[in-house]
Amino acid sequence: MYDYENSPEPELIRRAKRGDVKAFSRLYARIYKDLYKFALYMTRHPQDAEDAVSEAIISAYENISDLKKENSFKSWMFMILNNQCKKVLRIGQKEKRQLTYQGEGGSEDRGHEPDYAQWHDVRRAFEMLDEEEQRIIAFSVFGGYQSSEIAQMLGKNAATVRSRKSRALEKMRNALM
Repeated sequence: MYDYENSPEPELIRRAKRGDVKAFSRLYARIYKDLYKFALYMTRHPQDAEDAVSEAIISAYENISDLKKENSFKSWMFMILNNQCKKVLRIGQKEKRQLTYQGEGGSEDRGHEPDYAQWHDVRRAFEMLDEEEQRIIAFSVFGGYQSSEIAQMLGKNAATVRSRKSRALEKMRNALM
């Protein structure tokens, strides 16, 4: 019996590319928390985050053969998830506009955020950032990526990413003071 738990990532990727569902499942299990945290900060709602992660996993499983570099599975997953989050946000905006147009005021029960003052403050500071700054902070904090990796994923220069990350963190610090 194959030891999925202790297998190196490149071997799991090779197995997943050959259709081994258990190998793909193990790869996914290793990064699920990071994916969910990223999606939650991007979508700002637990259900939307779960939907984005689920859709990203399905897409990744269906397209695992497209993964070129075996050592880039995590960044590949985050790029797929980033695209799914954008899609969820676009759909959410469209639904909100439709509700407003229909005279329902656009107010819908989006669930409730945990009632922790500090978490709320950090969330508020994060939401003050523009979309690109949010992605850079999310990739850095939740994905654990270096500026050079983020730059490659976003098609930017690494120095640009570092300066935007620095400015975004400064904005958040100022908002938290």
